[in-house]
Parts: sequence; C-alpha cells; structure tokens
Amino acid sequence: MLSAQQYAEQALALYAPHANPDNAAPMQQYMKQIAPFLGIKTPLRRQLAKQFWQTYRIPPIEQVPDVVRALYSMPYRELHYLAIELVEYYAKKWQPKDLDLLEYIITTHSWWDSVDAVRKTVGALLLRHPQLQEPATRRWLASGNQWLQRMSLIFQLGYKKNTNLDLLYYNILSLANSKAFFIQKAIGWILREYARTDAAEVRRFVAATQLPALSRREAMKHLS
Repeated sequence: MLSAQQYAEQALALYAPHANPDNAAPMQQYMKQIAPFLGIKTPLRRQLAKQFWQTYRIPPIEQVPDVVRALYSMPYRELHYLAIELVEYYAKKWQPKDLDLLEYIITTHSWWDSVDAVRKTVGALLLRHPQLQEPATRRWLASGNQWLQRMSLIFQLGYKKNTNLDLLYYNILSLANSKAFFIQKAIGWILREYARTDAAEVRRFVAATQLPALSRREAMKHLS
C-alpha cells in the first residue's frame, strides 16, 4: 500500500505530462488565481482519475484524510479535485468525527469550485446525523469564514421535506447583512431550491424578510 505522500507524488506524475499551458491560463483566471492549474479539461481529468485509482487502488477510509492532505499539499488544482473525488467515494460512510476533514477542504485553497464540490458529502453526513446540524452551522457562522458560512446555507440543498426550516431561516437571517457575493448568492440558491418543495412558504419568507437584492432575485427566479 502506498503512503499518503506516494499517492500524491504518483498522481502528479500521471497528470503532469498532460499539462496544457494554453488551457491553464484561462482556467486560473476564471478561478481568480486560487491555485495553479495544469490545464487539464474535465473529460481528460476524469479519465486520468479513473486510471489512477485503477492503477493504485482507492486507499482504505482510515488513510483517506492523510491522502487528501497530501494531495492538497500539491500546488495544482486538478489534484485538489482528485482529493475531493476521493472523499466523495466514501460519502455514505463518513462519521461525525470526520467533519474536521470536510472543514479542511472547505477552508483550504478555498473557492466556490471546491466548496460546492464537497457540499453533497457534507450534506449527506449532516442528514444522517441531524444532531450535528445546529452546532456545526453555529460554529461556521461564528467563524467569519465566508466559505464555512456558505456551507451553512447550501448543505441542505436537495433535502426537500427533510429541510430544517428553523435552522435554515436562522442561518439566512444571520447572514442577511453580508456583502459577500457568494453568501448572497447562496441565500438565493437555497431558497430557490426549497421553493421546489414549498413555493408558497418561500414566497411568504421572502416577502416578510429583508434580504439583499441579489438573494431576493435568485430566490424568486422561477416564482415571479
């Protein structure tokens, strides 16, 4: 079995020959220079990921946190995506103690691409362990980190009738004065998604609540 560092080094060895500087520059620009890119577009990147895990095998779940951190220690964004895909592979098996690993991904080399990519895994964990929802999101709200705060809103995407409305509204109201684009967008996103379950309730809440204009527009996009 490879060590965590060996997984990261072998991944870089596989991906690096496929680097495309002509692709890398616009990809980095689009992601606001959050990390260097090799310039590997998604279809090829997925092929390489499949090849990598077929060759070296997916590590046991106990080793995954170390492998994730080793991949995140590499500079290239494509290797960060590989780490997130590894976490997703075990999405149904993470336990409350593993929330630290998901928070590490949210807060390391943070941008919307990585945060939103790990959202389903966070959501799955918190749906299985609803007792975590309030303490985790209270901590995220208090953190001052906009990406943890964004997660406090979007982790319930897809919950439908399992949505904890009281918690959702508390989190929205806690962030309703935020000037951060990705917070305002997330407020609208989760309300727009919940409107698929209860449109009347979303109309009521939006009408009764002072929300940023962007959040309001996003929430009402398919209701007006």
